[in-house]
Amino acid sequence: MPELTNEERKERVRKRVRAATDPENYTYTPETEKTDYVKSNEFQRVAIYARVSTDDPAQTSSFELQQKYYTDLVAQHPKWELVRIYSDEGKSGTTTQHREGFLEMLQDAYDGKIDLIIVKNISRLARNVVDFLSTIRRLREKKVGVLFESEAIYSLNNNSHLALSFQATIAEEESRVRSRSMETSLRMRLDHGLPLTPELLGFVKDENGKLIVNEDTYKIPKLMFSMYLYGYSTQQIADKLIALSRRSYRGNIKWTASGVADTLRNERYCGDVLTRKRYKVFAPDAGEQKTFKNRGEKPQSYYKGEHEAIISRDDFLAVQRIMDNARFGGTSRLPELKVIPEGLLKGYVIIHPRWGSFTEDDYMNACQCVWDEDSQTDVTVSAEEGAFDFRGYEVADFKLFDDQQVPAIMFHNDSIHFNLSCIRKMACGNYIEILIHPVLKKIAIRPTTKDNRNKIQWATGSDTTLSSRTIACKAYIRTLYQIFGWDPDFNYKLYGVIYHDGKYNACVFSDINASVYIDKEQYLSSEAIDASGQLLNQSGSHIRALTGDFENAVGTDYYVEMSMNEIAHLTREQWQTRIEGQLCGSKDRLKVTPYDELRAFIKEELGELFEEVEIK
Repeated sequence: MPELTNEERKERVRKRVRAATDPENYTYTPETEKTDYVKSNEFQRVAIYARVSTDDPAQTSSFELQQKYYTDLVAQHPKWELVRIYSDEGKSGTTTQHREGFLEMLQDAYDGKIDLIIVKNISRLARNVVDFLSTIRRLREKKVGVLFESEAIYSLNNNSHLALSFQATIAEEESRVRSRSMETSLRMRLDHGLPLTPELLGFVKDENGKLIVNEDTYKIPKLMFSMYLYGYSTQQIADKLIALSRRSYRGNIKWTASGVADTLRNERYCGDVLTRKRYKVFAPDAGEQKTFKNRGEKPQSYYKGEHEAIISRDDFLAVQRIMDNARFGGTSRLPELKVIPEGLLKGYVIIHPRWGSFTEDDYMNACQCVWDEDSQTDVTVSAEEGAFDFRGYEVADFKLFDDQQVPAIMFHNDSIHFNLSCIRKMACGNYIEILIHPVLKKIAIRPTTKDNRNKIQWATGSDTTLSSRTIACKAYIRTLYQIFGWDPDFNYKLYGVIYHDGKYNACVFSDINASVYIDKEQYLSSEAIDASGQLLNQSGSHIRALTGDFENAVGTDYYVEMSMNEIAHLTREQWQTRIEGQLCGSKDRLKVTPYDELRAFIKEELGELFEEVEIK
């Protein structure tokens, strides 16, 4: 026998409650002494209000019995006339929002169509003190009474106000307790192997409530993921689904870009389940009764392989990366990191200005594909016989005097820019490529062309009138701060050394003895300088400090400084700054469905609607 739906189970309960009683087999004996809280000898136009808070079929009997009981109650009073039974099924009492029956009843009462409202108890009318008392007050002004049978309170009695206030407060607090109890129960379930799996396009539920692939509809979400991986935008996907008359889970044919994006973000399509994506905070004020995106306020659990998958996990992760990068204007099919395998820039990873999905670990893994401890050359000290030994001597750090003429890059929390000294000494035009070495904690730049997809425009103007340009870097600046171990509240300046080989050049910036700029007010009200470096001077609203051990030194060891100068004279063959980056061969590299396979599936599903897309 097929499993009944919620609505079918509820209808079965309704029929059982509404069934007529056989008078030959039923005897009713009324009470000998009736208690009337309302004058029953006066004509009253009576309204009944019934409500249950959930749509669970188990509450249907309560809902139906409330209506039947009060219909009989009105019939026992000859001078009472039943106006209507107003009801809300599956609606919470903590707010008046979406309670159509309740709001319609109030409007009829305000319009003079009702004299008396009968309700089972205070919590049926409202679990919100503010809503409850304001409603009772306004009904009293219209001379409409409310009879709460369980509490034996009639709102038009002069001594009812205190009792109603007290009972309403208890009802609200009871709702709070229930809310906390439900949250505790939900936490036990979600965090101990029983995640909730709501109905979802492409799936049906088995006898245990787990999602299994629906052979009739699974190709719809699969098509969305395949098209996005192939290069279609979410709007293009929505347009194709409409043209194909594909229906959503709710049976709608009207697709939107945001609806497609929601599907692409749903981890359930790769067989995983993330709990508590959103949460609800109890609020007695109806205006504050909202759900919020969970940003760490509530615990979350992630279950891998919880149910059957429609797409592979690697395809899902690839889609997430592309969508993350799309926020910053990225249009690549699948962003991948490239690392320099040889030369002076060995181990440096190329930064794409619109790739925002890569983490510190991603950059570290890419670097370590080609970099190891043996890649770094130690400085050796040697001196000819009779020569002066400079060990123990230091070259004074220029930042102690003037840093304006030294190539430098300034980092803010959402932008970077290079100083004019760097731009003029590099003399390479308006476009550069930025690279990072996460192990050595160094940044490098090298010239590039306007056609390079990794290009960054760092200057404007012609060769003779170049000026510095602020570079937006929201896609990757947070990751850079994490790699360098910087405080996100501060600005930093790195200083570089430019290397020439006669034709090409590059500039390498090190975090050694960097300058850090701290907001003056923040500096004066905290101990930020203790964690950031040595105080140097004040510049406008910021205080400049230096990282490094200037308490015991004033610069760089003489022989280390000389070795850096010698690097500048290496030949092009020795340091190869123009060598192209190679794709990282990390074990974590995603194994995405091949494009030929994606194309074949998309073409089969779209038919004549198939078209190639241009990928930048």
